[in-house]
Formats: sequence, C-alpha cells, structure tokens
Amino acid sequence: MTALQWLIFFLVVQLIHGLGTWKLYEKAGRKSWEAFIPVYNSIILMKIINRPTWWTALLFVPIVNLIMFIVVWVETLRSFGKNTSKDTLLGVLTLGFYIYYINYAEDVTYKRNRSLVPTTKSGDTIASLLYAIIVATLVHTYVMQPFNIPTSSLEKSLLVGDFLFVSKFHYGARTPSTAVALPMVHDSMMVVKAKSYLSKPQLPSFRLPGLQKIEHNDIVCFNWPADTVYQFFDRSGRHIDKPKDKRSNYVKRCVGLPGDNLSIKEGFVYINNKKLILPERARPQYSYTLLTDGSAFDENYIVREIGITDGVYPTGNPNEYIIGALTDAGAQKLKNNPAVKSLTRNIAPFPTEIDKGLFPHNQKWSQDNYGPIYIPEANKTVVLNKETLPLYKRLITVYEGNKLEEKGGKIFINDKEATNYTFKQDYYWMMGDNRHRSEDSRYWGFVPMDHVVGKPVFIWWSIDPNTPWSKAIDKIRWDRLFCTVGGDGQPTSYFKYFLILLVGWFGYDFYRNKKKKNA
Repeated sequence: MTALQWLIFFLVVQLIHGLGTWKLYEKAGRKSWEAFIPVYNSIILMKIINRPTWWTALLFVPIVNLIMFIVVWVETLRSFGKNTSKDTLLGVLTLGFYIYYINYAEDVTYKRNRSLVPTTKSGDTIASLLYAIIVATLVHTYVMQPFNIPTSSLEKSLLVGDFLFVSKFHYGARTPSTAVALPMVHDSMMVVKAKSYLSKPQLPSFRLPGLQKIEHNDIVCFNWPADTVYQFFDRSGRHIDKPKDKRSNYVKRCVGLPGDNLSIKEGFVYINNKKLILPERARPQYSYTLLTDGSAFDENYIVREIGITDGVYPTGNPNEYIIGALTDAGAQKLKNNPAVKSLTRNIAPFPTEIDKGLFPHNQKWSQDNYGPIYIPEANKTVVLNKETLPLYKRLITVYEGNKLEEKGGKIFINDKEATNYTFKQDYYWMMGDNRHRSEDSRYWGFVPMDHVVGKPVFIWWSIDPNTPWSKAIDKIRWDRLFCTVGGDGQPTSYFKYFLILLVGWFGYDFYRNKKKKNA
C-alpha cells in the first residue's frame, strides 16, 4: 500500500471508531467529537477505561496492536457494565462491533470507579496471558529473538542443533511489514503447518537506530532475499512468494560490505584485491579428494577422529575418496595418517561454459573462482548496460520497487531512459564457512539492508542431532551452552557461572522467605 492509501485506511478506521463509540464517550463525561480525532481519541479512551496513557502507543505497534485491540474492546465493555462471559465473547467474535450495538441500542451506565482486577479465576488467567504475550512479542520483535541453526553452512563456528539468541538492537530493530500475523511465530504454525500471517496489508517498514554497523566477518541473521526455500540447491527457479519479513531466516558470515569490490580466487575471498582475513573462531572448510595407499582404511574412524562434517565418500576409483568438508587443521591431521597417500583440496576453476546456477547466471564463474563484483552502497551510482544489468536488475525492481524495461537495446526505469542508477539502500555479500556446502550469495546474490534481522550473540542451548535422546547426557553439547557467538579467541561456555548465580539466587530467596516467616 502507498502512503496515501495507508492514510485513507487510517482515517477510515478512526471514522469507524468514532461512529461506534461517540455516545459512550458522552456517557463517560467526554465530548462526542473526541471519539473522532485520530490518536487523541485513543488517549481519551484510555482515560475512560482507567488504563495508562502509554497503552496508546501499543495500539500502533504492529502485531502487538492485534492483541491490544482485543484488550481494549473488552475493557471498554466492562467500563459500561458489560462484564459477563457472553459480553466478552461477543466483543471478541464480532471484532469489536458489538460495541456498536451497545453504543446505539442499550442504555448503559459508565462505571467510573470499576475494579480493574478480574473477578473470576479464568478472567485473571486470560488477562495475565494476554499481558505476557504482549511483553514477549515486544521483546521478540525489538530486542531478542530465539533462532535454531538448521544447516551446516557455518559448521565449526555454529553447529547444526545450536539454539541462538539473535539481537535485534545491535543493527537496529526493524518494524514489521506484515500487519496481521500470529505473535512470535515466523511463517507457519507448528503441527498444522498453515500460514501464520496474512500477506496483505503490508506496512511501510523502517529500522530503529542501532548500536553498530555490520562489519566484515560478522555473523548475521537475515531473511533470504530469493524468496522462501522451496528446496535447498534447487536451480529450477521454483519458490514460494512471501512478504519480506516472513521469508526464511538464514545465518551467514558477512564477507562483503557496501562499496566493496569482491572476488573469490582459488576458494579465498578478496576484498578490494586484498585477501579477507577471517577471525580465529572462523574455520572455513572445503571438499578434498583423498587417495590412500591401499592399506586398511576405516572411513568412520577418520570421520570421528578428524571431525569431518559431511563424511567420506568412495568415488568408485580404487582407493579414492571425497571428503565432504574439512578445515585446514583437519587436513593437516589427515595427511599425517600413514594410510593417506595424497590429499588435494577440490577447487573449481573458471569454467569454459556459463554456470547458470551461480549468480548472476550469465558468467563463466565457479564457486571457487568468482567475480569481481561490486557490492552496491546507498546513494552510490553504477553504470547500467547489458553487462551490469543482470547484477542489479533484481535490486532495482524487487528490492527498491522500480519498473524496469529493456526496449530497442535501451534500459528504461519508471518509463525514463536510464544509463545509470543510484541505490536507495546498502547491500551485503553473505557466505557460509562450509564453502562447498553453503547456499549463499554466490547462488542468489546480494542481501539488502532491509532484509537484515539481527546479530546472533549467544548460544543458549545446543544438541547433537546425530545422538539419540536415549543418551541425553551425550546429546547435549555442554561445552557450547551459554557461549557467545562473536568475540576474539575460542568459544567459552559460561554455563557453570549461570548455575552458580542460579543456585545463589535460590539460596538467597529461601533465606529471605524464612526470615520473613520468623519475623
């Protein structure tokens, strides 16, 4: 919806509210016209229902406002003596329009000093639950969101089975663009697998000020720009269209920033012709070809001993295997095995044919030899021609909302001939550390800033998906509990310190309660 359409919609909602409540405003000792003035009417309504003025702000917070509307409908009814279970159900099931009936058809009395405490246990439970959902939704949307690592693209840094807290405030919390959705649910409901949102209407979205900007090597959580996963590594072009903030959540390492010229040479990332130096915690992995001397070779032992991510696979040639994913340290350790004759990193050279699976789908590039490519920066201009257009066409049309056509060998943007384009927002290049098993920017291109969700900061839980729950002690990765995601040096678990604080708190609480009883 355009800004004008949203303004009209907002004014219509205010008119609907005024028409349905103006008599109730009068009975509460207010003026009838106060029910029609946008925002002001909400402030007055909070006074009528004896609720704090700051509740008005919650009515304008996407998703949270859906719950607040229900709360306000019920509170309004109760303020005029309609506090039975029947009244509450009618208020909710009619989406508040039951108030219209009360406004015009019944002679109700305003309860100025009514009790704000629920009179029944069920009412108290529902009120507590609604307030808890509101607080949790605010935290989930603007402060911190839990996230699970589903794939091995950042293996060694983040493992499959890690459960993270993603900070929304580090890069600036993003307001939701999907107006109607279940709180704290991403794109589908558990069990029934149905959509958890309505695609329309869509709200204008903006980002609150953040504590920091994205830097090279930051691990970033973002919405996958190429729509939603139909199937990993599916090159057919199939996808499921979803709103921006409901697209699948990805976690990758940012290797390219706005304004960078990026290239990949022999599997290594170069920024502005300088090799990108990864932090100590980052341990990139590559596929290797292993040749043994023909002696006994225990594949499972090698996997366990070396810590290979994707396993060992025979090629069909005698004594030859493909190693799924191996770090430099693991490769050196494997080379020292007496049965290993040679170990060669698999690097895809520049191909002779176009690899249509790689972005921008018209270049003779490979996953290990790629680019160079310019990463767009806000307010910076690029030249548009038949060579550059495939790189930036999706950015101009899908991410920045322009109409683009090619006619007679010329490019037209919004019906005007264009030989260049100035970008409206920053873009980033994201890659996984598991270089040969990562669905990343090499395959679908740039990540717009408005798709950035937040910064993973903390691992609060971690389980090994390959260990059965019958071995629960071994399934839990104790050394990863309460580890920070970023920072210098190797990851350190703070779980024992958490336990000490927890025991200390319970001890203090027990002592305090005992002291009160003895007083």
